[in-house]
Amino acid sequence: MIEINNVSKSYNGTTKAVDSLNLTIPDGVIFGFLGPNGAGKSTTIKMITGVLNPEGGDIKINGVSIKDKPLEAKKQFGYVPDSPDMFLRLKGLEYLNFMADIYDVSKEVRKERIEGLAKRFEMSDAIGDKIQSYSHGMRQKIVLMGALIHDPSVWILDEPLTGLDPKASYILKEMMREHVDSGKTVFFSTHVLEVAEKICDRVAIINKGNILFCGTLEEIREHFKTNESLEKMFLELTENE
Repeated sequence: MIEINNVSKSYNGTTKAVDSLNLTIPDGVIFGFLGPNGAGKSTTIKMITGVLNPEGGDIKINGVSIKDKPLEAKKQFGYVPDSPDMFLRLKGLEYLNFMADIYDVSKEVRKERIEGLAKRFEMSDAIGDKIQSYSHGMRQKIVLMGALIHDPSVWILDEPLTGLDPKASYILKEMMREHVDSGKTVFFSTHVLEVAEKICDRVAIINKGNILFCGTLEEIREHFKTNESLEKMFLELTENE
């Protein structure tokens, strides 16, 4: 579970990227975080993960405050940022071992997890190569594998499907569903509203740093008294704003 309580973030001392945000991402659901460019999605995710410090309020992951106990809080989640271009000089296996070292994953457990993830993402033949030789989609896969190496209960994924081929995208969506079916949490942002409509149990729509709507797709349709697609409802909400 992720609890965001009255969190704000400004840039240049004036522009509010996130304004007094309150949001709860419960266990057992795929939670989609939607919004146009510049709406505050990535800023919110960076505050949840401790990359940015909020100006006020608090964020808890599984009841642990990212402000008061940052290391303990960060052990609760796996984070995939919106760009996979990192540690490019490392080989894929070196990167995965580096991530396993950070999270104190034992040698025996990491070997099994690396083999399992590499097989599932069809990366077994590539993990011995340098990440800089990978395609964008392969880099996305290795970052996903690194985020999941310690088997975190909370997944925080910023545009995780970008660059993935259809099969890898399907596999990741399948893994997200398996994860929440076991009572755990997936929080992800996406611009692909058709995907959000198909796989999300709940969504929040943010624009100009404020939550415009949070709930199930049935609730948003009831709110609009319509059977329109999520895409059309999203556009109506954000354009009216």
